[in-house]
Amino acid sequence: AASKWVRLNVGGTYFVSTRQTLCREPKSFLCRLCCQDGPELGSDKDETGAYLIDRDPTYFGPILNYLRHGKLIINKELAEEGVLEEAEFYNIASLVRLVKERIRDNENRTSQGPVKHVYRVLQCQEEELTQMVSTMSDGWKFEQLISIGSSYNYGNEDQAEFLCVVSRELNNSTNGVVKEPSEKAKILQERGSRM
Repeated sequence: AASKWVRLNVGGTYFVSTRQTLCREPKSFLCRLCCQDGPELGSDKDETGAYLIDRDPTYFGPILNYLRHGKLIINKELAEEGVLEEAEFYNIASLVRLVKERIRDNENRTSQGPVKHVYRVLQCQEEELTQMVSTMSDGWKFEQLISIGSSYNYGNEDQAEFLCVVSRELNNSTNGVVKEPSEKAKILQERGSRM
């Protein structure tokens, strides 16, 4: 019976893994290399018995780890395009899809540039606070609440006043087309301008 462990010599660097791990993707190069019955893929072995693979070992780590646990983990110093190239070479279709999605997401993030925020400071009384915070929408997020004491008496009770700081991402122009704020955003803007 064939050994459970397989040694791979990838571009001069040794990797050791199990046949089970290497066969996670049945149509992959690695499965065809060392898990098939019969020599479907002929490959030379070095003097230690490791399969010789003439590829960059730098990008093989993420490939092997993906086969081990099904997650795409790429060190920051590694180019995702390099991992994609190797995933395509080793014919690991699910990993190719994952890397392409990550590259596309990163391109979308960088094409948008840094995220900018709009901040608003709304003044409200204690009794209005809950309603104002609960009716925020359209991407407005509560940031900070600052008590400014009480400025007047309401009957015999002091009414506490607050400054409520809210923010949202600035994305009013997409491809040069300016979006109109929704009704809820207009109400918030009006409430803010009155205070």
